[in-house]
Amino acid sequence: MPTSYDIPEVLDRREGPHGEVVLRRHGELLQIIANGCFLMDTSDGRSERMLVDAALAALDERPDPHVLIGGLGVGFSLAHAAANPRWGRITVVEREPAIIDWHRGTGPLSALSGRALADPRTNIVETDLVGFVNETCATFDALCLDIDNGPDWTVTDGNHGLYARTGLTSCARALKPGGVLAVWSAKPSAEFEQSLANAGFHQVRTEEIPVARGVPDVVHLAVRPG
Repeated sequence: MPTSYDIPEVLDRREGPHGEVVLRRHGELLQIIANGCFLMDTSDGRSERMLVDAALAALDERPDPHVLIGGLGVGFSLAHAAANPRWGRITVVEREPAIIDWHRGTGPLSALSGRALADPRTNIVETDLVGFVNETCATFDALCLDIDNGPDWTVTDGNHGLYARTGLTSCARALKPGGVLAVWSAKPSAEFEQSLANAGFHQVRTEEIPVARGVPDVVHLAVRPG
């Protein structure tokens, strides 16, 4: 673990389509920084794994479900999904080409995701998730979305629309009947739960990831009727 005197080492810095993206090493951790804002690191991954597990647990027993993971990040969600043979197909949408590159080949994040990327079930789509959900004609059994700090605390322009009525309507359209929407958030949101219900989702609930102190990360879950 990093100590107070560790100085982060910048491994790569790029100007991407949405601003500056930086990968740095801080002690044993790898960290992703976007436009000067800390996004995530490799310290834990419990909440990212729970995002995938909670979606699968909420599904019925349909064979070979297809999951869409919104946001590649450091690769925890993808790696966890690929480790479970029950998922039939895994589509990951990531808008930052630098992040995708860091996972490929011998990239700095490949130790976390290399096996998952080589899995024939996995497909990486380089595009913006909000636009993809709004425009896709494909349908999925589960949407596992983790692209910002959550519905009440977005830091990236345009992401707020994913959690609004129009975005949730697009999510419902991208789900098969009985499909599950799972949304990661840095804190619980009663308002977002109500938004899910207002958008026509059923079985709306929130699962918390226990933390030693502070506000817990959560996964908001909802099911498309059908």
